[in-house]
Amino acid sequence: MKILVDKMRSIVLWPLLLSALVAAVSIAANGENTSTASKKIPAKLDDRTVICNVVQDSHSQEAIKSLEATLVATLEKKFDQLTEALNMTAFHGQSFTSCKEIYAKHRSYGNKGYLLEMDSGKVPVFCHMTNSGLGACGGGGWTLVMKINGTKRTFHYDSKLWSTKDSFNLPGGKTGLDLHETKLPTYWNTRFSKICLGMKTGQQIKFIVIHKSASSLYSLIADGKYRATSLGRNTWKSLVGSQASLQSNCNKEGFNAVSGDYPHSRARIGILGNQENDCHTCDSRVGFGTGGKHDNSNTCGNEATHSPDNGNKHIKAMGYILVQ
Repeated sequence: MKILVDKMRSIVLWPLLLSALVAAVSIAANGENTSTASKKIPAKLDDRTVICNVVQDSHSQEAIKSLEATLVATLEKKFDQLTEALNMTAFHGQSFTSCKEIYAKHRSYGNKGYLLEMDSGKVPVFCHMTNSGLGACGGGGWTLVMKINGTKRTFHYDSKLWSTKDSFNLPGGKTGLDLHETKLPTYWNTRFSKICLGMKTGQQIKFIVIHKSASSLYSLIADGKYRATSLGRNTWKSLVGSQASLQSNCNKEGFNAVSGDYPHSRARIGILGNQENDCHTCDSRVGFGTGGKHDNSNTCGNEATHSPDNGNKHIKAMGYILVQ
């Protein structure tokens, strides 16, 4: 409680001090202008005197505007700190293992980082709490698991991060749906019945949902065994939008989807396509944690060559994986 009181004292005092400073500068500036106006104005002012007065007035106004901007920014920051302090006080003595649990008891809280109880202790995890922003996934409290940058090899299909209980860039796990890659302990700690998958390409971001129950995402992926889903090729393509492209055959989808012949396409989560009527030499894919022909550096997004249905594509996306 003492920490909360100290936070509130700081939150209240800083804006008051800044307000007083702005007021003092404003009074000084206005007083100077009033004093100048009350003096007897010379019959004739040379150009240098006029310019000097204008510059002085301009500098005063700039100083006031700068202080006002500082005050607004400080108020916003302190308000956020107060909200966070109140939230933590509301959760005092409570322990949550998922964002869904928090949502069920505290629906009014927003999309941001919350402390969740993991096997290693409390970890800040981004929770999406509102009913909008995740498209087909809807609301209800979504727990972030991973963020994948398709231009980097961090989460390539062959990365050990898929098969180990090692986190990656924990600070990136509380900052929302941005460009910071992360793998959180929620990968092996959080039970779920639904998975929300999102891809950001350019300025657009699309989401799909997989209805699948498991003790964790780790339990579905780490052993490398193929586990099928049945979303259909059009649903997977919707992650990329109108630019998406896949070959017509194979359509092997799910977790640890791999072509029969190495080193053709593979995906930790996604779908594969082939122009031949089998899954041996797949040259196209849409997915997360991908690799293989024909662009092995594309680790999240859409890769398609050899007669796909919407032309050759090499689209690298920012991927988001959340569970509920």
